[in-house]
Amino acid sequence: MAPSPRTSSRQDATALPSMSSTFWAFMILASLLIAYCSQLAAGTCEIVTLDRDSSQPRRTIARQTARCACRKGQIAGTTRARPACVDARIIRTKQWCDMLPCLEGEGCDLLINRSGWTCTQPGGRIKTTTSR
Repeated sequence: MAPSPRTSSRQDATALPSMSSTFWAFMILASLLIAYCSQLAAGTCEIVTLDRDSSQPRRTIARQTARCACRKGQIAGTTRARPACVDARIIRTKQWCDMLPCLEGEGCDLLINRSGWTCTQPGGRIKTTTSR
């Protein structure tokens, strides 16, 4: 005797379509929030990695990588010792001190070969930054 085909009368047999519309609205909003949060606002930057090496006496080497979403005519740079979007002309002409890279009260000087700049604190401490 062959088994007869069974038909299900269970209410939860089709669980996906019967979930409440509130659940689906929440899921859509959550996915949009995740997608939006991974985007940077125009004209802003964030630090992605920061590595410090203090193996040499009286010297610390720090390397940082930033992610920026700059507007047209801007490029990633440094303002007040933080990553920022700056005028592209500054980077092209290597006039690093025009982007105000040093903290308040520090003096800015270009390196001789214009590969970077130094920030000199009032106490005489010097921070050197080079650009690749």
